[in-house]
Amino acid sequence: MQIVSGDVRGAYERHVADGFRHHNPYFAGDAQSLREGMEEDEARNPGKKLDVQVALQEGNYVAVHSRLRRGSAEPDIAVVHIFRFEDGRIVELWDIVQVAPKQIANENGMF
Repeated sequence: MQIVSGDVRGAYERHVADGFRHHNPYFAGDAQSLREGMEEDEARNPGKKLDVQVALQEGNYVAVHSRLRRGSAEPDIAVVHIFRFEDGRIVELWDIVQVAPKQIANENGMF
């Protein structure tokens, strides 16, 4: 599955609830700060692809392990998003990011 269409603002309007909060340490905890950061990243990295590897759901929580590809010259990035939903909209988000090294010891790979 592939997601990320480049329409950050539209995605927020469709999927993010009023009162949304997140736990990304690089932005203030409100929706607008994270959205603006995502829009800036989209402008710097147009055409990036987020390929979902695994998605799990339990109650109001969804966890997604993905492979982020920004371009052939950039390393892949492993991303885990944990979403909390209420009434079908995202009310809280945690994200964990790890850059994939060029050489890995694990024969199973990261993805």
